[in-house]
Amino acid sequence: EFLKGNMEVASKLSKEKLRENLAFFLKEVIPVAENLGTQMALHPDDPPFPVFGIPRIASNYEDLKYVLECYPSPNNGLTFCSGSLGANLKNDLPKMITYFGDKIHFVHLRNIIVREDGSFYESTHLEGSVPMRQVMQALVDEQTKRLAVGRKDVAIPLRPDHGHVLLYDKANKNEFYPGYSLIGRALGLAELSGLEQGIRNF
Repeated sequence: EFLKGNMEVASKLSKEKLRENLAFFLKEVIPVAENLGTQMALHPDDPPFPVFGIPRIASNYEDLKYVLECYPSPNNGLTFCSGSLGANLKNDLPKMITYFGDKIHFVHLRNIIVREDGSFYESTHLEGSVPMRQVMQALVDEQTKRLAVGRKDVAIPLRPDHGHVLLYDKANKNEFYPGYSLIGRALGLAELSGLEQGIRNF
């Protein structure tokens, strides 16, 4: 009943009202983050389309631009999640990194395959609908820009987001949360690290 009541309230909120609520939150929180030297990093909607009729407000270029402009600050930033944003094929992920790169404080890299009907499922980190090579190239380019202007946060924290269940993981499913398998994510990290090194050195 509690959940049902919350759903009823949330389903009556418009996108505009949700945006207003987020802007109010950021205007209250970001000044505190500035004083503490903390970088806030909003994660995009996952998935990037309405669920149960509730609008999404962090799903595309226009949404993220609004988030950053409602309280302009180096501390008001983004978590760039390639899986979440990549589920909307209209999102040009490398361009989004170029546009918002200086405000990206955290990176989640995962890949998905989007079907013709818009549904999707997670794939291996390097294969799928997300152009991972171009995404990694854009991230390396952003780091190069940061280095050139003397920023201290050149090394953007990155994690291989989600992973398949492999080897040891199959027999120890109770030891991790779904999507956060040990071997599967280690494989993803190795693949992404190899991709990054290839881009940097060849």
